[in-house]
Amino acid sequence: MDDLQFLNAFENCTLPFADWTHRAHLRVAYLYASKFDLQTATEKMRAGIKAYNKATNTPEELERGYHETITVAFMHLVTATLQQSGPFENSEAFCDACAVSLNKPVLLKYYSKNRIISIKAKQTFVEPDLQSLPAVTE
Repeated sequence: MDDLQFLNAFENCTLPFADWTHRAHLRVAYLYASKFDLQTATEKMRAGIKAYNKATNTPEELERGYHETITVAFMHLVTATLQQSGPFENSEAFCDACAVSLNKPVLLKYYSKNRIISIKAKQTFVEPDLQSLPAVTE
């Protein structure tokens, strides 16, 4: 599925749930970060994930559903990576090039496990407690 088809499927909540993987999250984040400033991209990502989760009946639990800090932090990391290493031909090329540096555990470089898995971090953005997220040019 090319980037336009993929983004349309996500935004229309027709992307098969089995395809909503970490890589898919990164693809969407890349597509938004490559078109919008960080704040707008994050707002679009937040709204899109919440709508997709609602459409797929994803339960809101501590370790499932929408997580504000993870979303905001990954949007920040994707934007910083795009600014440092981009542009890329498409979202697949971005994911291929950055899969190791943007894997799920990368947030543990910035957040202690207790901080990132807290209810507070799920509901509102919390700043990292281990090191700052990389700088992003607005």
